[in-house]
Amino acid sequence: MTTPEITIATPADRGAVIGTLVAAFVRDPILRHLFPDDETYPRHAATFFGNLFDKRVHRSSIWTIGGGASVAIWEPPAEDHATLDDGLSAHYPADVLVRVQGYDDAVHAALPTYPFWYLGVLGTHPGSAGRGWGRAVMRAGLDRAAADGLPAILETSKPGNVALYRRAGWEVVGLLAEPVPTWIMQQQREGAHLAEALSAR
Repeated sequence: MTTPEITIATPADRGAVIGTLVAAFVRDPILRHLFPDDETYPRHAATFFGNLFDKRVHRSSIWTIGGGASVAIWEPPAEDHATLDDGLSAHYPADVLVRVQGYDDAVHAALPTYPFWYLGVLGTHPGSAGRGWGRAVMRAGLDRAAADGLPAILETSKPGNVALYRRAGWEVVGLLAEPVPTWIMQQQREGAHLAEALSAR
């Protein structure tokens, strides 16, 4: 079976991307820490992923496949990586906003200070799982990172994902204990030595 073409998402893909990610992360430890209520999870998660999509879609760094069935939201290198949009305060109750802001602050405090590409979200709709599409859209961002001569960073709160990512060439470089155990991982590739040199300047 032929693998569909990998495309860079446009604003027209917003609904499909959000639908995929809400479905893909329904049992994710971090998303369920942020949004533990089954009744409100779909709405709150859609707001969360919509915020990430809107911040990155115009940077041409969201790769999709199969009409949005698998999605990788990457953040290109920047001096200051994008943090939580204050506009979310209008969409979340106070307790939810505290959890989202707390997690966002903890992750960004743990990220490296040197330039890197950041894989913020990688998800495949459950109906399209097992086709290798997640790895394909992840690879598109890794290729961009390699072309820039930079490493890539991600975080995961699912222990089973650590082994999967290791097999794809990632290595653990840090661990957050709170608010949910979360592994920070780096894909070295060709860019690692350059990034280390840049950080030493």
